[in-house]
Amino acid sequence: MIIEKKDDISILKCNETSVSEFFIVFREKYSNFEGANVIIDFSGLKGVNTENISLFLEFSEKHRNDGTSFVVVVNGINFNSIPDEIMIVPTLQEAKDIIEMEKIERDLGF
Repeated sequence: MIIEKKDDISILKCNETSVSEFFIVFREKYSNFEGANVIIDFSGLKGVNTENISLFLEFSEKHRNDGTSFVVVVNGINFNSIPDEIMIVPTLQEAKDIIEMEKIERDLGF
């Protein structure tokens, strides 16, 4: 896992060989990311599927309940098959844009 922090966003890039391996490392280090907006970047990993992404459902819901954002960047996946509680986008820039929009929504009380 490669960790990059920018302002109040933690960008986690996968350098493991699978989402399952990344998830194990993520779960162990999760306490470092609580309270921050999180982007998980799987854009460089092939074979990511709905089941893999669903591993992060609990963490996505926790961030939403805590007033922070949790966004996953992944290419080549059917976005309609992902639970609505997980925000999925195809690019890192879109993930950053989503976090900014969600911050504005929270500030406005939506």
